[in-house]
Amino acid sequence: MSLAAIAAVTERIRLGPMVTPLARRRPVKVARETAALDLLSGGRLSLGVGLGSDHFANEYSMTGEELDDRRRARMLDEALEILQAAWTGEPVHHRGAHYTVDGMRFLPRPVQHPGVPVWVAGFPGHKKPLRRAVRYQGFFPVNLEHPEQLAEVVTDLATLRQQAGRDPAEPYDVVVAVPPGSDPTPFAAAGATWGLVEFPAESVSVDLVRGVLRDGPARSRSASRAR
Repeated sequence: MSLAAIAAVTERIRLGPMVTPLARRRPVKVARETAALDLLSGGRLSLGVGLGSDHFANEYSMTGEELDDRRRARMLDEALEILQAAWTGEPVHHRGAHYTVDGMRFLPRPVQHPGVPVWVAGFPGHKKPLRRAVRYQGFFPVNLEHPEQLAEVVTDLATLRQQAGRDPAEPYDVVVAVPPGSDPTPFAAAGATWGLVEFPAESVSVDLVRGVLRDGPARSRSASRAR
């Protein structure tokens, strides 16, 4: 709902959740919501997805969600398959261990083709999120500590994408989160294509957020895009 409100009063910025733990949500509902939001925004949605964790405020155990990481990973993969199929506008036939879609068609389609770009989140050094990410349009390394670490991630992604037969000329995003006021240049040089402002949860304020918006996108000599 917040993203829909943002889409209604903006024209150029890209928007999206960074990130949504997809295993907590029904994929057919997310398919409808993402298509509607992409239409409302004129094709400006990027969908960040990840496993999520119960380590942050115990939200999974408090609400009876799935706690096993491996099971949630399988749910995430299934949900992503359903989203990719739903965004084509063709009938979706999916019968998996966690979800069933028996011939449902999702219309209207998103503005973007073949669908909404998906950015997969994961911790640096963990191979499974990287292997998942190469099937989609971007990777968001969580808790990144320094540009050298990002350079290793970018190298691993390039190798995995080559092994998967992906076209190296195909656009692919590597997203980093940096504190307010940070210089994104070292991360851009290491291969980042997007820089997101990561506000400190314990001290974020309306004035801090407004200051970042007022200052506008961070600029660097080597960054291709920064928001």
